[in-house]
Amino acid sequence: QVQLVESGGGLVQAGGSLRLSCAASGRTLSTYVMGWFRQAPGEEREFVAGISRFGRNTNYADSAKGRFTISRDNGKSTLYLQMNGLKPEDTAVYYCYANSDSYSSAPPRSANLSWGQGTQVTVTS
Repeated sequence: QVQLVESGGGLVQAGGSLRLSCAASGRTLSTYVMGWFRQAPGEEREFVAGISRFGRNTNYADSAKGRFTISRDNGKSTLYLQMNGLKPEDTAVYYCYANSDSYSSAPPRSANLSWGQGTQVTVTS
């Protein structure tokens, strides 16, 4: 079982940037496809971005394309999400996930995901 801890969230003005990190422990990171979801108040959790086990393939929600970049450093056991051009509608709790049931960066279908505790991102107008 992998343990995930997110960091890097905060309060930022519209147009600003944040870099989220997700530190993993317990298992070799390259055994997992990883990615990010987010959940705004009163909304369902939604897929943001995914990255394949060695970072060769990435996948983004339409809302993230062109503004967010997902990356990973397996040597540091860390996943990243660089978020630029932030908008108030990006306000949410952001969760990283790890998926050992897939080799695809597409939105995960498995229910067997490991999750972090989340980090709050708030974008003011």
